[in-house]
Amino acid sequence: MHNPLLVDIITPMVERVKSKKFYEDENLMAYAIKSGDSRGRRYKEEEHPYRSAFQRDRDRIIHSSAFRRLEYKTQVFVYHEGDYYRTRLTHTIEVAQISRSIAKALGVNEVLAEAIALAHDLGHPPFGHSGEKTLDALMKDHGGFEHNKHGLKIVDELEHRYPNFNGLNLTYEVREGIIKHSTVYDHPDHHLLVSDLEMGSSPSLESQIVDYSDGIAYNSHDLDDGITSDMIEAQRLEEIALWKRNIKEIERLHRNIDFKIKKYQVVRMIIDQQVTDLVTQTLKNIERFNIKSVDDIRNRDGYIVSFSKEMEDKNNELKGFLKENLYEHQRVVRMELKAERFITKLFNAYTKSPKTLPPEIYMKVMDNQDNKERLICDYIASMTDRYALDEYKKLFDPYEKV
Repeated sequence: MHNPLLVDIITPMVERVKSKKFYEDENLMAYAIKSGDSRGRRYKEEEHPYRSAFQRDRDRIIHSSAFRRLEYKTQVFVYHEGDYYRTRLTHTIEVAQISRSIAKALGVNEVLAEAIALAHDLGHPPFGHSGEKTLDALMKDHGGFEHNKHGLKIVDELEHRYPNFNGLNLTYEVREGIIKHSTVYDHPDHHLLVSDLEMGSSPSLESQIVDYSDGIAYNSHDLDDGITSDMIEAQRLEEIALWKRNIKEIERLHRNIDFKIKKYQVVRMIIDQQVTDLVTQTLKNIERFNIKSVDDIRNRDGYIVSFSKEMEDKNNELKGFLKENLYEHQRVVRMELKAERFITKLFNAYTKSPKTLPPEIYMKVMDNQDNKERLICDYIASMTDRYALDEYKKLFDPYEKV
């Protein structure tokens, strides 16, 4: 039996979607990307009756195998270092949350920003940036390795979930956000030839928001993890403006509270201040450069999203401190050295003896000898830290079962 009340609710909703009159059309700024204006998908699909194209992209990413694997991929600390530390998955969720907050404040498409944020690290191999550098070196004669490009390959080709096409068939706008993702650690190749993506134009405002949200999450939460791991001495942070100002404010408001709570509150305040500054300065930029449309964003040489000069300086000070005291710490350097050895030995073993690969990967290699190194690289890049360590043991530990 049909529920008349439900029909009354669903029918106008479906009609609104069919005519592309989404909530976003009526409530987002003119320079926001609307679902109804998407450049579409690589393979034509009928869109959902009441979920927007970007909502579907977000859901497809969350349900993908590559997204689940982020749980056991390194942010800074290898997964077995402890349960508290960030992984690629928890970092990605934090970036998505910050991105949505900024997008909402700026009146642009929250769901698009969220989808790009959830996908921005899909292409990372095991063991973080050290894993990426190692694969890039191993593949120097075969096109190199860059995680934005590999992330796009995952959503375009490597995920297998649909009967009529490979990949997730995401919209142009989310795919563009993946390939153009740019931070101090991520350097997209704007000379890269991607048949249907305009690499020469600036990314959307939603994509720019994700780039900055990534940096905010990365720096603030690595600060948290660095202190918890005892690699960063809290006393040394008195030199850092963002820490110094906020720890004093917390101590003024709450005397004699546990340091763990103080640390959490300071990190929270740093994130809030950076987000507030970013929103304020970006609104000023929008007015200053007379941004009225999506094309105004794309045609501008450089980002519209930015910090103020004062916050940029404070943020750079924090990044410099983390580089010196966390990323170059003896324990992290030793972990990176081990990661380089693990990946190098796996790659060399697979290329020398392809029969050591799983049967389905071995068959692909045998069917495509000219592309052997790339297939092996893709396989290693798909591994979690845990899986890579297990493979290493099985191949090189004589007492481990194969």
